[in-house]
Amino acid sequence: MVSKKQKQDQLPSYRSPEALRALATQCAENHLTDLFPHLCPCDVNGNLPAVDDAQVERFLDALPGCRVLPWIGGPSDMRARYAEADWRATFCASIRKLLDAHPRLAGIHLNIEPLPSGDAAFLTLLEEIRRAVPSGKLISIAAYPPPTRWHPFPSVHWDEAYFRAVALRSDQLAVMMYDTALTHPKLYRKLMSDWTVEILAWSEGKSVLLGLAAYDDASSGYHHPDTENLLQGLLGLHAGLERSATPAHYQGAALYCHWEMDAAEWTIWREHFLAPKR
Repeated sequence: MVSKKQKQDQLPSYRSPEALRALATQCAENHLTDLFPHLCPCDVNGNLPAVDDAQVERFLDALPGCRVLPWIGGPSDMRARYAEADWRATFCASIRKLLDAHPRLAGIHLNIEPLPSGDAAFLTLLEEIRRAVPSGKLISIAAYPPPTRWHPFPSVHWDEAYFRAVALRSDQLAVMMYDTALTHPKLYRKLMSDWTVEILAWSEGKSVLLGLAAYDDASSGYHHPDTENLLQGLLGLHAGLERSATPAHYQGAALYCHWEMDAAEWTIWREHFLAPKR
């Protein structure tokens, strides 16, 4: 486990001017347009973590070609108590304070886990966030994929009605199409293809990013990187897109997560996502 001091010692490796310039170059070269810098978890009362205001502005200065949406939220069984009205009020006020302090932020990216299909309190939270944020700011959601018989866990899948309800209350859906516990690449590619079709059909015309696994975490039990990896995910995504005309609200793919991407994975990204088909 990395200690707090070790984390502090690592700050220059990704906060220095040189690190920010390298990130900007990497984003431009790999056509990355939306960035979700981690600002999790909130505290038990709904307050977002404190930020270094000067560093936020330096980050925004270095990445003028990208939309920056802080990644906020937390675990629903510990800190993200969105069923409580007082918690929601504090959370919304904290979001507004952040966006007012840094008006160049494009909006927020909300990730609460787990979150079962049909949860009405989450819809209420989205409605209250919409009323709280300045006009024009985006509400992006770390959304859950459709149900599948291959992974029968309702706390991490959303049925069509609920997926559409969330979409109607948001601007962008970055769908977490991983952690399926599957161990056969062919089956995972088929599931990715099916999910691509369903998600694009259910998203109510809102921008969609199809989330791909780019991390190891092999000991979790629900993620097998030999099966759930960037190459297999991209192959499945393309298979789904080829089944019908690509809708205008398909924005692209989301990589989870940047900090675990290595040189080989960036090559896969360029060759299987950015490169034009022949």
